[in-house]
Amino acid sequence: MRSLHIERHRTDRIGWLRAAVLGANDGIVSTASLVVGVAAANVDNSNILVAGVAGLVAGAMSMAAGEYVSVSSQADTERADIERERKELATDNEFEHEELAAIYVQRGLDASLAKQVADQLMAHDALTAHARDELGISDTLSARPVQAAFASAGTFAVGAAMPLLTVLVTPAKVLIPVVVAVSILFLALLGGFGAHAGGAPVMKAALRVTFWGALAMALTAGVGALFGAAG
Repeated sequence: MRSLHIERHRTDRIGWLRAAVLGANDGIVSTASLVVGVAAANVDNSNILVAGVAGLVAGAMSMAAGEYVSVSSQADTERADIERERKELATDNEFEHEELAAIYVQRGLDASLAKQVADQLMAHDALTAHARDELGISDTLSARPVQAAFASAGTFAVGAAMPLLTVLVTPAKVLIPVVVAVSILFLALLGGFGAHAGGAPVMKAALRVTFWGALAMALTAGVGALFGAAG
């Protein structure tokens, strides 16, 4: 008889991983695009650096606030649905048994077995059973606003630091190509890391991230060059 072993899945990483990858990606893309756009307008490195640092601070705070608000809205909706389910269990428990059994029938169980499963799960923890199987809410995938806010803001700052450090050590005459090259390299590494951590194809993720990052920098450089020429 084969011994049982615990399988390791990656769904418990979805919350923080999504926020972390999004934050780091935005940090690199937005700050590198800002740096390239300002540099294309023919200003000196000190002004580029000031703009980049301001972009880092503003972007990190924006990411933290945005993630907290959006994930809090998700958490509020989840709590409201669970509370509604709690009331329904208290007022019409028989119907809730039938509803849960019907869900298991739709998933492939015969009616008799589905009723047994529903009865046993509800006897153990009715609210958790309905939250998971009727509403799709589980502790592993539930919204965590504070975790998302810190992960997003922290990784944004780390991502934004990459093009800023490049500005510090790169001569003005080659600043734009160097920032673009370094940023694309870090975007590729980020895409690959995020895909590896989530168990997804690495190359596909890396190409997707670098394509959109390069497009953002190209468009911003065009705007900077346009205004620099106009000035």
